Amino acid sequence: MPEITDPPPQAVLDDVAALGGAMAHVPPKAAGNLMIATWNIRAFGDLTSKWASADGDSPRRDLHAGVLIAEILSRFDVIAVQEVKANLRALRHVLKKMGPRWGFIMTDVTRGDPGNGERLAFIFDTDRVKLSGLACELVVPEDLDDPLADPVNAFQRQFVRTPYAVSFQAGGKTFVLVTLHVNYGAKPDDRVGELRGIAKWLRNWAEQMDDYGQNLICMGDFNIDRQDDPLWQAFTSTGLTPAPGLDWVPRTLSSSLDKPNQKSFFDQIAWFETVKGKRYLTMDFRKAGGINFQGAVLKHLDRTQLSWRMSDHYPLWVEFGI
Repeated sequence: MPEITDPPPQAVLDDVAALGGAMAHVPPKAAGNLMIATWNIRAFGDLTSKWASADGDSPRRDLHAGVLIAEILSRFDVIAVQEVKANLRALRHVLKKMGPRWGFIMTDVTRGDPGNGERLAFIFDTDRVKLSGLACELVVPEDLDDPLADPVNAFQRQFVRTPYAVSFQAGGKTFVLVTLHVNYGAKPDDRVGELRGIAKWLRNWAEQMDDYGQNLICMGDFNIDRQDDPLWQAFTSTGLTPAPGLDWVPRTLSSSLDKPNQKSFFDQIAWFETVKGKRYLTMDFRKAGGINFQGAVLKHLDRTQLSWRMSDHYPLWVEFGI
């Protein structure tokens, strides 16, 4: 049985080269910068230990796709990953390919049908960043008198996958990353309460952290349909500012740049520019973008097939100066 660390077939090498071209716009990791990314990797659980999965194999994600996923992840210092499943085989194969310098930290599996058996995770380059002590899940209080409770018990229904926060250090800077995967629900209105609650929670936390010179950055799959729709307004209601430059970056394989009114804003990276009237972010924003791998790799697959090998979402990234 082949291993992901074995010399790959030529088809894999060709796709690695093609993927390098698709990522040419991504700044390289260097002294003085910090590369942060978020990626909803569809059903990131099991993996078929073949270079090319065949009809009848389950899952369809194979070693070929695992190598390509590892290539993308290794371009960054910290990556928030959504849809990590209970089965960690694919993650472990990918980390093995990436090498011993890479670490990860994650939540337990979310139980219940709405939670979809998912985890939230951070994968990080231990040569570039270090854990700085904090790892927690965001819990909204039930007390009606608390300004974050809106209303009592609502968030026990809405926080199906509890947002996950971890603090890191790099270049003398401390930053707290919060990742989440908002429950899609039966209709868009089902997401408004959760997004508004998360925005309020994060604003309150940012105000408490203001005196410590830390940076709070929120990232993940917010399931926002359109810019300026009610979901977007809930998300930005307390001052969260999406990373500049991402407005026209496609989020999913079905996004279409020639039909911008059909483009989703599901995935986001955002932070507070100011807190209590003064600049809050102590890292210098440089650039942001995404990685569109559709049409570059695994070209023989249709869109649905590609989504089960790679993902139905594209990675988003931000470069900071530190």
